[in-house]
Amino acid sequence: MEMSTKPVLGFIGIGVMGESMVRNLINAGYRTLIYTRTKHKAEALVNEGAEWQESVKDLSSKADVILTMVGYPKDVEEVYIGENGILENARPHSILIDMTTSSPALAEEIYQHALSKQIYALDAPVSGGDVGAREGKLSIMVGGELETFEQVKPVLGVMGQNIVLQGPAGAGQHTKMCNQIAIASNMIGVCEAIVYAEKAGLNPTTVLESIGSGAAGSWSLSNLAPRMISNRLEPGFYVKHFIKDMTIALESAKKMGMLTPGLELSKQLYEDLAKRGEEDSGTQALVKLFREN
Repeated sequence: MEMSTKPVLGFIGIGVMGESMVRNLINAGYRTLIYTRTKHKAEALVNEGAEWQESVKDLSSKADVILTMVGYPKDVEEVYIGENGILENARPHSILIDMTTSSPALAEEIYQHALSKQIYALDAPVSGGDVGAREGKLSIMVGGELETFEQVKPVLGVMGQNIVLQGPAGAGQHTKMCNQIAIASNMIGVCEAIVYAEKAGLNPTTVLESIGSGAAGSWSLSNLAPRMISNRLEPGFYVKHFIKDMTIALESAKKMGMLTPGLELSKQLYEDLAKRGEEDSGTQALVKLFREN
């Protein structure tokens, strides 16, 4: 595909992350076609210049590069596979980029299926939450062929800053699992630290000033602890999606015969949180479990 001129983009999935990602693409001058299951979620973007498509099929037949950012592996299967899906309707030599956090095995399957139709697929999950998406500073972890990666790097560069090709198909998803595993145990520590500060009668905001830039520093401590302190529990990243990610990570780790006590504990705590009606809250809502016990 000729990439010297800007490709026509198709973007499927307008959620907390997707909306900001599309906005950045429009602002960078890309013609962007969009589709999501709930049309009203796309209204603001259509008003800003995105072009609404009536179906995955319609979008797939018109775009040079198709990006997807949906919820679960089953949603990825739904938009990619079947007679109305991307793989049956995308044009030869188009490029597919799944930015959903999904199963490494599914990413490999999509890559192989695409290749049989002269279509090129990358798995490119992201990290950085709603803030990273809004500011175009996501970390993007990519699996696939170097040539394909190089062709779409300018597009990825609009949405992220740290963009790394990790290896063949599935490698992006495996890297995202490493990311989620590191966050899983860290979130427990962040919650315990904030609640400890509160129970010790300290001002947690000033405690954060001291520990945030020291050896305890982390993205979650800097970005999510302030939300915990002020009880802002709206989603930058949903509890239900984090549970999904940890489930995929545990399945992959089990296949490799790994010991994962931190990941298992975090998943258990988040499942307890979801049972209390917090599955649509942000991951920082975990602090509620520690405050209540």
